[in-house]
This record gives sequence, structure tokens and C-alpha cells, in this order.
Amino acid sequence: MNKPYKEDSECRECLTISEPQSSWGGVWTEEKLDAFEKYVKAYLTIMNKYRDQYQWKLIYFDGFAGSGSRNVEALTEDNQVMMNLMEEHRISVEELAPYQGAAERVLNIKQRGFDYYYFVDIDKKSNEALEAKLKPLCNGKKIEFRHNNANDEVVNLANAMHHNNKLRSLVLLDPFGMQLDWTSIKKLKDTGTDLWILIPTGVIVNRLLDRRCKLTHIEKLTSFFGKDESFLKEYFYNTRVDKTLFGAVEVVEKVKEPIQKIAELYIQQMGTIFKHVTEKPLVLYNTRNTPIFHFACASNNSSAVKIAHEIINK
Repeated sequence: MNKPYKEDSECRECLTISEPQSSWGGVWTEEKLDAFEKYVKAYLTIMNKYRDQYQWKLIYFDGFAGSGSRNVEALTEDNQVMMNLMEEHRISVEELAPYQGAAERVLNIKQRGFDYYYFVDIDKKSNEALEAKLKPLCNGKKIEFRHNNANDEVVNLANAMHHNNKLRSLVLLDPFGMQLDWTSIKKLKDTGTDLWILIPTGVIVNRLLDRRCKLTHIEKLTSFFGKDESFLKEYFYNTRVDKTLFGAVEVVEKVKEPIQKIAELYIQQMGTIFKHVTEKPLVLYNTRNTPIFHFACASNNSSAVKIAHEIINK
């Protein structure tokens, strides 16, 4: 059977899948996992009714299957930037905990599953550790690991779907920081993709939007949002003029409720790619009751987002 998109190396019947080995995360980690698992089951229930009739091939694509481990043998340049930002802004590893157990949950679903499973990550060590753990779950499934940059693989997936209108994909993108480039996500426009994406609103993004608009990492912000510097400054900052003994002084202040503004802007951007987006995504909080992530769904199918809303609001 032809594979849905071209391979860089020979595929094995059951290739390794990467997931973080650490015990990071807490209640919010389980909350997003539960929501996502419910959606996968609902997705398969619907798609299984029509896949044979329309000759669809279903793809499950996890763009950051093993992200989160700090015990990587060779950091990519982008991951190194994220690590440096974490240290610079004193962001704890726990705040950026990625999915744990997503692969196991998806592979354990008893329904008729996906035709192809793609797990993408750059960390070889965590992949090898997980191979033994997940090998019993393969059970003849067509599973492939892509040891590559997630942005490149999202583009590869999108190109394949543009060339084959029988492909349908459920995509999970949950980087531990801001590794996703907006230009990559844009490639999914006009494809049969349902996308779930974890937006690091209250952690790394909010910290990079410093209080006085210095924006020392503006290139990371523009790449993440797909907006230029002038737009971001106008969107996230207010300027006023204060009269002092020494004359008028211009004061730049960050907007109130910046985390909510970050989520709103990203949702707006998703709306330029997909016809339907969760207007009120799942908000995930840390132990201090501070919002740290927003978990959003987007699709060109209104029913998909309706289901996502129902899951989120339960």
C-alpha cells in the first residue's frame, strides 16, 4: 500500500514512538489528555461511518511526540533557544510539561483506528526508551517515527494532503515552547485536517512580551504569531503621555489580561486558516490557579469544532 506522504528513509512495520519519560505535569496534564482522548474517539466514530464510502485514508500525526525531555543528545537550534529562554525568564520545566501518554491512549483505543500513525520528534534517546514500552501496542498498525523538525514534517503532511484529496488527518501539535512557526501551520489551509494545538499563552509567550515593550526576542514572537513587530506592539501595548515637572513623558504599558489577549490573537490567526475554531479553548491552570496554556481545536468541519466545544465545556 502506498504511503500517504513520501519517506526519507525505509519504513519498518512498527517504528518507535517518542514520549517524554519524566513525571512533569499535574492535574492539568490529565485534563488535556482526557479531552483529547474523548475527541479522538468521537473523531473515529464519525470517520468510520464514511471512510470506506469515500475511500478516505486516515492519518494521526503527533508533531512533538517526545518533546519535553531535557536529556537530549543533540538539541536543535530552535530547542536550544527555548531552553535559553526558559533559563532567562526563570520558567520551570513543570510549567512547560508536554503531553504524557498521548501515544499510549491513541494506540489503545479499541475502535477501528487510523490507517497511518506518524510520530515526529527530534530526540533520539527518548524514542529508543519508548520503543520497548509501546511495541506491544503496535499490533500490526502502520506506525512511523519521523526523526525531524516538526515544522518540516507539518509541511510534508500538508503537501501530501494537497496532492491527495482522499487523505484526512487528525493533527496534535503540543510543543514545550514556541517551536512552531506560523508559516508551517498555514500550509494546512484547505486540507481535510482537524488540528488540536497547545498554545503556551501564560508561560513563555507572556514572558517574552515584557512589561516595557523591549521585546528582546521579537523574531521568536513574529514567527510564532505570524504578525510583524509593529502589529504586536500595537496589539499588546498601550501608549500614554504623562505630564511631569520635566515635561511630557511617553509611557508604554502592557495591556491588561495579556494571557487572554495572547489566546485571542492566536485563535484569530487560526481562523484565517480553518473555517471553524474553538472560540473558547480549554484553559489549563497551574497549582497557583494561573492560566498557563490554552488548548484549541480547528477544522474545516463545523461538527468537529462543535464536538470539541462540548468536550471542553463538560
